[in-house]
Amino acid sequence: MRKVILFIAMSLDGYIADRNGKVDWLNGQDDHVENLNTYSIFIEGVDTVVMGWNTYHQIITELSPKEWVYSGLASYVITHRTPAPAEQITFTQESLCSLVRRLKQEQGKAIWICGGAAIIQPLILEDLIDEYYISIIPSILGDGIRLFGKMPAEMRLNLISTQTYNGITELVYSRR
Repeated sequence: MRKVILFIAMSLDGYIADRNGKVDWLNGQDDHVENLNTYSIFIEGVDTVVMGWNTYHQIITELSPKEWVYSGLASYVITHRTPAPAEQITFTQESLCSLVRRLKQEQGKAIWICGGAAIIQPLILEDLIDEYYISIIPSILGDGIRLFGKMPAEMRLNLISTQTYNGITELVYSRR
């Protein structure tokens, strides 16, 4: 069975985007210091990415409008819209949790949950995320889109690893 991994960054106060939905604050404490490229190591073990429409739209309009940054990965975008077909991208209205359960049963590498909050929350509530790779960015936003919403019960995790560079702390947890 494939693993489902949340790989995401958040501010020190728990936001994945500012109040305007922007992520331009995702930097270490010193712009002149090169950050570790932990993404390249992570992505080697992934062959599928799942995201919501807002994350997809932000990628293609702001973050990487000229090329699909997840080339080579099977990409699923959960949406009620009917956009024009795109190579390597499956736009689906399938229930998010049903999709993830189905993908877990297929052969392949890990499944990356890319975002956003509306995608992450149901997966947490249904206990479908196996590992949490969370980078804490040295910023306090005060408002925005929260990573973790209200939980009906406590969720306990096991710490797998930590590393710190340029003021960023990366935490990796697994479900207990």
